Amino acid sequence: MNILLLEDDLILSAELCKFLESNNFTCDKIYDGETFLRQIKNNSYELYLLDINVPKINGLDVCQTIRSFDKSTPIIIISAYGDISDKKDAFNRLADDYLVKPFQFEELLLRINSLLRRKMPSENADQDIIRIDDLIINKTEQKVYRGGNEITLTLKEFQLLAYLAEAQGRTVSKQQITEHVWEHNFNTNTNTVEVYINFLRKKIDKDFKLKLIHTRSGFGYYLSPL
Repeated sequence: MNILLLEDDLILSAELCKFLESNNFTCDKIYDGETFLRQIKNNSYELYLLDINVPKINGLDVCQTIRSFDKSTPIIIISAYGDISDKKDAFNRLADDYLVKPFQFEELLLRINSLLRRKMPSENADQDIIRIDDLIINKTEQKVYRGGNEITLTLKEFQLLAYLAEAQGRTVSKQQITEHVWEHNFNTNTNTVEVYINFLRKKIDKDFKLKLIHTRSGFGYYLSPL
């Protein structure tokens, strides 16, 4: 699980990341709001920790900006401001939780785990959900998410993506794709598969540093974070 921390106190930032990493999280630390927003453009995280009083863009404005394009990734505000008006402002900007400094790291861990459990689908629903790194494919609802953001696909794009995902990293040939996605309804000598692979790459991979859709030259395509 990847966490991105916005905290300009260098000592606290280092201690928090060390604590989180000792509890099986990865933690990247950023010291100002402007750099933080640049960081999340091409990187995906499961949770954000935001201090309010940081340089360039404050944590509340960062929270509001995140929520303009990402409604689901949990956000916890960590701040020395403890007035109810400060908390109200944070929750009005759709933060999920608010922790007043100084706090015990163990309490922060409890709140992080609680939010992440809440975000996870139920055990029964999990049978119809495929996860590959930060990509989530909900086969029942025919919805796709990456980095917490929903991606709109056409029916054929969704069917192609789901078929690649179900192969669990194995390479599938163009012939196999046509049989399962198009059911022989077009000439396999056409470039339809290549065209749809390019459609998916633009929607699934273009805005992310980590590419998931790969070509194995002469063999076919596979979906993998490696």
